[in-house]
Amino acid sequence: MTTSDVFSYGIPAESDFGYAQAIRSGDLVHVSGQLAFDEAGGFPNPGDFAAQVRRTHSNMDRVLAHYGATRNQIATQTLYVVDLARHAAATAEANLAYFGGHRPASTVLGVTELTLPGQLVEIAFVVDTRLPA
Repeated sequence: MTTSDVFSYGIPAESDFGYAQAIRSGDLVHVSGQLAFDEAGGFPNPGDFAAQVRRTHSNMDRVLAHYGATRNQIATQTLYVVDLARHAAATAEANLAYFGGHRPASTVLGVTELTLPGQLVEIAFVVDTRLPA
């Protein structure tokens, strides 16, 4: 594997849990659940759904940029949302804003909690680099 096959931010959670943010397998890039951590690995917006979605999408863009991919090449995504009934409309609005006219296959799951205290959203996705950018 080359260094471009695996992407990590270098934050403590990656070594603590033993994972990479993303790994390329042929034309596919499998991306671990992205959340609203900052560049230092901190979590600055506990409990703020809108801020977390914006930061999560920003982190998704960082992964895409590493692989020279775009949002249009996201083939599937799975969103994990705490208190989905409360955040359903905001989830849909943020998704439409992020993807524009692109429509990946998508699953949204309501969950009772995520890894970090105050974490309200996490998004895992798969990129297919064969799709038009």
